[in-house]
Amino acid sequence: MSLNRRSLLIAGSSVGLATLIYGCSESGAEAEVNANVVTEAEPDGDVALYDGSAIEPINGDAINNPPLADRPMGGIDATVTVVEYVSPTCPHCANFHMTALPQLKEEYIDTGRIRFIARPFRRNVLDLAVFMVAEASGEQYNEILGAYMESQNVWAASENPRQAIFEIAEQYGFTQERFEEVLTDQEMLAAIEATREQALNEFGLQGTPTFYINGDRFEGTPDYAGLSAEIENRL
Repeated sequence: MSLNRRSLLIAGSSVGLATLIYGCSESGAEAEVNANVVTEAEPDGDVALYDGSAIEPINGDAINNPPLADRPMGGIDATVTVVEYVSPTCPHCANFHMTALPQLKEEYIDTGRIRFIARPFRRNVLDLAVFMVAEASGEQYNEILGAYMESQNVWAASENPRQAIFEIAEQYGFTQERFEEVLTDQEMLAAIEATREQALNEFGLQGTPTFYINGDRFEGTPDYAGLSAEIENRL
């Protein structure tokens, strides 16, 4: 199966995806959305940072109103918003998260200079399972997503990827029972699918990773040098 950056794997309907993971269920959990839940950090003085909670849209622009509420990193008062559409099985996404993102975190995110959003774009059923685990973890969303990106070559290549995905989730407190419950959450599944459809139909997304900076699609090289140069132009 090719994981080429510009090839999108269309894996059928939401119900079909749920069946592939485990089986359909009527259970669902509404995501908690908190507009101003932050932690205080002092890298360059008093800077209010997001704590991983889902937030209300920062404004009315379509790019900031996905069906699944965003869980940003960075400064709540930042004037620059970077949105990454990410797929956990995309090798280019994994490379970005292991190379460029740590530098962006140090320079721009952890200092509160930008708001960074890793927004789900599922290309296949494994992506969906990872996103559902990350979303269900709440404030650990970005940490857990990062763990899956760092270990992509392990779980994505496993003979039993579902079990491999669970073993990582288990490290973050998921029991087998909770894992099964999450993978049958129809409300979360629908929100992730709707977020995907919005990206395809409204924003013309063609592959992952794709970045938007203050609503404009970033057309440069998706590495630290390319993104930081554009960020500096917006600050």
